[in-house]
Amino acid sequence: MRWVCILFPQLALDAALRQRPEPDAALALLSGTPQRRVIQAVNAAARELGLRPGQSLTAAQALSKNFASAEYDADEIAHWQQFLAAWAYRFSSQVSLHYPRTLVFEIESSLGLFGPWPQLEARLRQELNELGFRHRIVSAPNPAAARVLANAYDGLAVTDLEQLRQALGGMPVERLGLPPGAATALSRMGLRTFAQVRGLPRDTLARRFDAGLLKHLDTLLGERSLALAFYQPPDRFDLRIELNFDVLSHQALLFPLRRLASDLAAFLCGRDSGVQRFDLHLEHVELPDTLIKVGLLSAEREPGMLFELARGRLEQVQVPAPVRGVRLVAEDLPRFVPQHRELFDERPQQSLPWEQLRERLRARLGDEAVHGLCFHSDHRPECSWQPVGDSQAGQLLPGPRRPGWLLREPLALPEGAARILMGPERIESGWWDGGDVRRDYYLIETRGGQQGWAYRPVGEAGPLLLQGWFA
Repeated sequence: MRWVCILFPQLALDAALRQRPEPDAALALLSGTPQRRVIQAVNAAARELGLRPGQSLTAAQALSKNFASAEYDADEIAHWQQFLAAWAYRFSSQVSLHYPRTLVFEIESSLGLFGPWPQLEARLRQELNELGFRHRIVSAPNPAAARVLANAYDGLAVTDLEQLRQALGGMPVERLGLPPGAATALSRMGLRTFAQVRGLPRDTLARRFDAGLLKHLDTLLGERSLALAFYQPPDRFDLRIELNFDVLSHQALLFPLRRLASDLAAFLCGRDSGVQRFDLHLEHVELPDTLIKVGLLSAEREPGMLFELARGRLEQVQVPAPVRGVRLVAEDLPRFVPQHRELFDERPQQSLPWEQLRERLRARLGDEAVHGLCFHSDHRPECSWQPVGDSQAGQLLPGPRRPGWLLREPLALPEGAARILMGPERIESGWWDGGDVRRDYYLIETRGGQQGWAYRPVGEAGPLLLQGWFA
């Protein structure tokens, strides 16, 4: 088997930076009591100001005040690790959260779908960069070895046992994942690397150390399997972004909204599902949340489309009070069936498929402003279509050719304005409702090449009456 380990060395910091409109601005994560606030992590801009992990907030502010701060929350780390597991689930069904700030998952069975390892690795890195998480990636024959090698390498790919022995051989004992006491004792004995420890007699190590030491060494070489609990994606998406200032304008809410839509799309791709409806909560300080419901007629998961739909709904809402947080909750997550597309799509690149255009119109104009059409069993053209909800729209039925655009009132055609291509086709109908018609219909073509549908009442002379145009 082949396993991948993705280590997130600054998961808490990355999670905080990706929720800020200016991720390159100086930021420090703080912990501790109100009396003594201590810096836990800093980004590159804060480090240039002289800030370092372990400093007190007072000392950091003495160096510079040009930095922002956020709370270091261990629960948030676990939350984002769960989110990344949902993202990784699209690449493997065996994803484990066994190690903190780390994902390990089996990819041997996935290479046939996603291509050779270099191609899959490039895709993993690209998506993680787009999500805003720094990382180190290593592949190895077993998950324990992959995790240990990720401590020292990035991009290492070990494919067989011999390569694994060589890669582990030079690893310092302090970075082998051993208990601190065992690593310190081995170092004091003059043993610096994995190869030196592995070269000692097993019975000697068994007498001097706990049995867990030999088990760990055997696990690293794949001689003992590591028991892992595998991740199962939840049936609910719930993510919140807290704003650092009061927001009243729709424009300022677009950044957190775009981030939430992108995260929702990554979650949906991981569990191979789409979303049919979701709720946006605009959180206020003293008022109840403003609830914005976003509904779709079919399951979708494209991030740009989800953002545009949510944006259209948001722009219709009058925000009653300053917003301090934005939350997105999605519980209706049906299975996603990709739309059938032609191999050679003739649509212009900037145009939208009908399904996406329909959803954008509904989001901007309202659910009741966009209607579909269904067929009605009546031969009269003006009575053969009826507006219905878009989800109930009918499909084109086989039969005589009919125009897609009917004029509100028939228009008399001047003599010689069009030539007849086909006809007549007689329609006699409507005697039961007082709208009796007797018409001879013709397929006509104008001098400009446009085709239309025109008729003349049976038994009457006069010009043709244009009733509709063909596309």
